[in-house]
Amino acid sequence: MISTLLVANRGEIACRIFRTCADLGIRTVAIHSDADEGALHTRVADTAVRLPGAAPAETYLRGDLIVKAALAAGADAVHPGYGFLSENADFARAVRDAGLVWIGPPPEAIEAMASKTRAKELMGLAPLDAEDVTAADLPVLVKAAAGGGGRGMRVVRDLAELPGALEDARAEAASAFGDGEVFVEPYLENGRHVEVQVLADTHGTVWTLGTRDCSLQRRHQKVIEEAPAPGLPPALTEQLYALAERATRAVSYEGAGTVEFLVADGRAHFLEMNTRLQVEHPVTEEVFGVDLVAEQIRVAEGHALPAEQPAPRGHAVEARLYAEDPARGWAPQTGTLHRFTVPDGVRLDTGCADGDTIGVHYDPMLAKVTAYAPTRTEAVRRLAGALERTALHGPVTNRDLLVRSLRHPEFTEARMDTGFYDRHLTALTEPAPDPYAPLAAALADAHGRSRFGGWRNVPSGPQVKRYETAGEEHEAAYRHTRTGLAADGVRVVHAGPDLVVLEVDGVQRKFEIARYGDQVHVNATALTALPRFPDPTAEHAPGSLLAPMPGTVVRLAEGLSEGTEVKAGQPLIWLEAMKMEHRITAPTDGTLTALPAAVGRQVEMGTLLAVVESK
Repeated sequence: MISTLLVANRGEIACRIFRTCADLGIRTVAIHSDADEGALHTRVADTAVRLPGAAPAETYLRGDLIVKAALAAGADAVHPGYGFLSENADFARAVRDAGLVWIGPPPEAIEAMASKTRAKELMGLAPLDAEDVTAADLPVLVKAAAGGGGRGMRVVRDLAELPGALEDARAEAASAFGDGEVFVEPYLENGRHVEVQVLADTHGTVWTLGTRDCSLQRRHQKVIEEAPAPGLPPALTEQLYALAERATRAVSYEGAGTVEFLVADGRAHFLEMNTRLQVEHPVTEEVFGVDLVAEQIRVAEGHALPAEQPAPRGHAVEARLYAEDPARGWAPQTGTLHRFTVPDGVRLDTGCADGDTIGVHYDPMLAKVTAYAPTRTEAVRRLAGALERTALHGPVTNRDLLVRSLRHPEFTEARMDTGFYDRHLTALTEPAPDPYAPLAAALADAHGRSRFGGWRNVPSGPQVKRYETAGEEHEAAYRHTRTGLAADGVRVVHAGPDLVVLEVDGVQRKFEIARYGDQVHVNATALTALPRFPDPTAEHAPGSLLAPMPGTVVRLAEGLSEGTEVKAGQPLIWLEAMKMEHRITAPTDGTLTALPAAVGRQVEMGTLLAVVESK
């Protein structure tokens, strides 16, 4: 029987596993990098162990240090979570060789399925040879053989772009997974990403716990998932179950895993088997009423699953909250998460809390929010409403995109596919700030100032404050009067530092205000207070390329130096942030006149990387 369990991961999944361990009476051990010393997962665990001598981005890949940490903390079992070492057969063996219980499938099953190329061969499929790809094969997908999460993946629609895509994918895969192997497969446009949750014990029982639809993706990484996958014909669903069970039994699988498919033209195309818990497992848990982590632990202890698996009921939808800006190429964001509260009635899985710092070293996912209801329509509406009322004060997030996606007709009518954001991203990210938010912020800021120093017996110009939101500037004008603050076109019912109530066309509206330096949050609108007199030194020369996020310069284009002639759209600089590579391209045809960027340089958002003088 397991008494103390170490989670070889961080953040949200570590916290989620610790929650189940607490229910089961199992003591918990967290591990952490120096950057994560005060992270939530270290605070909720019974014990935390620092992993020394490794850079933050590499810490959780050090299996040798993790095994030592488990032994030092008195753990008798290790759960890998997902990502990092969860699909590393050598790590699973090292855990077992140390006399610890491995909460996962046998190393042999991991080896058989962890490489997507070998998994396809096991299922009677074969990837394309990159050297044999022709224009007739396009579009194709370059894909990392190891890992997941959209890393090391590139869609190629022009044969001339294939060599560059292979190089980029190899570099990103090596950075994220320590394995630069990639392969090429046909890219099916506008299919649905559907997967089957499996759970198997050591006694020959295999459960296929329903389907999930994960079609809404950005950069090949899932954003919104739901269970069951809506609108699948019964015959196709049964085919998916049969293929999933076949894959599970083919490798004598044990524990929780996921078999993924692309569904197009009424057919199921096998993608891969993830030999671990999936990020989206909560929707399955809600629909089947099971705790998959608890079942993983029971299977690892040798217990048998009941012969009859639980029956599904209702519908669940999950959205991933990311610190990223969808309107700027999904650029990850950093900074202090000042406030994060989610309404009651939905499930929250997170590794963040108020006051935490969102750094550059790890994936920018803040949390998963899951809604369950008897019907899909009710679950979708509940999730959209909860996200809309969520307080998120700090870095830019994808919250507004999620709300709009959940309310888009293609999603509400279950007509979505993997091309959803290719078609709708521009419309879904159009700025729509509340027009009264700047006024509410200005009135809250003006509260408490001396009434006698503010109003006069003779008419005078209004007080004006300037704010920026979504790249646009807005002015808010108000006046101090004998009876209090006033503004044109509205009636100021109440103006306090934290709450402003305005009456607009006879309807009262409430605005909750929170201020952090020059950042002001008014309900769901984030504003930046602008100075009265802009700083003229803040301007950059035309053609300046600025870092879109904090990160590390990992590559420069071959031969790049001052004086180099460049073409518009040509990749010049590769910046790594949160385990993803981001290309900085030339904005125009011209000459490179400055190149402050250097490989290995750490940069902050807005740092000057290069200057291209147009012809």
